[in-house]
Amino acid sequence: MIKKGQNDFSKGSVGGCIIRQAIPLIIAQLVQLLYNVVDRIYLGHMEEGSGLALTGVGLSFPMITLIMAFSALFGMGGVPLFSMARGDGDEEKAGKILGNSFALLMVSGVILMTLGYLFRRPILFAFGASESSYVYANEYLKLYLLGTLCSMITTGLNGYINAQGFPKIGMISTIIGAVVNIVLDPLFIFGFSMGVKGAALATVIGQLMSALWVMRFLTGKKAVIPLTMEHIRIEKKMTKEIVQLGTSNFIMQGSNGMVQIVCNSTLQTFGGDLYLSIMTVVSSVREIFHLPVSGIIQGAQPVISFNYGAKNYERTRKGIRFNTLIGSGYTLMAWIFVLLFPSFLFRIFSNDTAMMEAGVPALKVYFFGFVFMALQFSGQSAFQALGDAKHAIFFSLLRKVFIVVPLTLLLPKVGFGVMGVFMAEPISNVIGGLASYLTMRKTVYRQLKEKELGEKKENVSNL
Repeated sequence: MIKKGQNDFSKGSVGGCIIRQAIPLIIAQLVQLLYNVVDRIYLGHMEEGSGLALTGVGLSFPMITLIMAFSALFGMGGVPLFSMARGDGDEEKAGKILGNSFALLMVSGVILMTLGYLFRRPILFAFGASESSYVYANEYLKLYLLGTLCSMITTGLNGYINAQGFPKIGMISTIIGAVVNIVLDPLFIFGFSMGVKGAALATVIGQLMSALWVMRFLTGKKAVIPLTMEHIRIEKKMTKEIVQLGTSNFIMQGSNGMVQIVCNSTLQTFGGDLYLSIMTVVSSVREIFHLPVSGIIQGAQPVISFNYGAKNYERTRKGIRFNTLIGSGYTLMAWIFVLLFPSFLFRIFSNDTAMMEAGVPALKVYFFGFVFMALQFSGQSAFQALGDAKHAIFFSLLRKVFIVVPLTLLLPKVGFGVMGVFMAEPISNVIGGLASYLTMRKTVYRQLKEKELGEKKENVSNL
């Protein structure tokens, strides 16, 4: 059983539990926002080569996304299992899940770093690089790859800190790296005239500091379930369970990389380097508004999984409802803000007149129907938190692979030109979001209600 005072999510208001988890995560995500986009802000305001520098960083996104995808596969894939084991009082199993996850992250990190470094030239040209933009993309990526293991430790293991009820510690994990990156960026980019290489180096040092903090906590005395040497091993059965749940996250991240590759190559064909730079800005604005709702979802998942593991189905349903309402309200406000102030958002990243004129309409189109993203997140996170890997995987594939990629290739060719690339995202938000949420309501949510009623009847009959 969970020891008294050790972060029991079965007590108190469900919304309160989620908010206490989510607020530090949202703060961390907002700081992470700066971590992710500050490089682009500085590079976008360089006196020379700012457009190509942004394009170069944008071309590196698919490789960076692939690293994040494997972090999600082996890291976030284990967190719901970890939370369920805690809810069931099986701390030994929870410790084994954590150790297995760590081992998988390390092995995959070494492989990704090695292959990425050796084959970065053909990879970048496959992602849509031109001879001019390759120079900047190569400078950024070859340094960024050195921080692969640190990035995977931070991204993959931070969820285990949050799942133990220490969201403030998880927040600090992100803040440390972000602050280091923000401080070092102007020094390296402008002070030492390193340009794109300086931005990558600042990011790697920030990742190193975050990884050291995560490892210090998880191996320390404050962790409810610490990472120990005896549990750091890859077990076939446990790996299969982690991969089954993590596959949905992997597909979400990996399909983002696939979309980035398809978008870059299509934009290069129909619009050239200018529109590659615009997509880098549009993607950066999306990150601004995506990260807070991501914090809410991440805050809710351990609460939902814990109560499901504890067979408290009423609280599990309340967690899903709370998730949906908060996410929908936030994404609606974000969509309205983009429609009202697109030029302001674009100007954060670049003052280039040509980019502004072409980029502002693209930004408005791209964000159409952003509120439907909340429905996608609500359904997706519920499937994952409750261990429904099949539905989680399907809806990860549906929105990106089955909708965005085909539309990105088709729409520019049937009369929409370069703007067709930006139209694919909102269409997928509407279709994918509705499909994911409605299916969740008719499957796992309904099952929770039936289990809750069955449990109440059993309790009455035992009186």
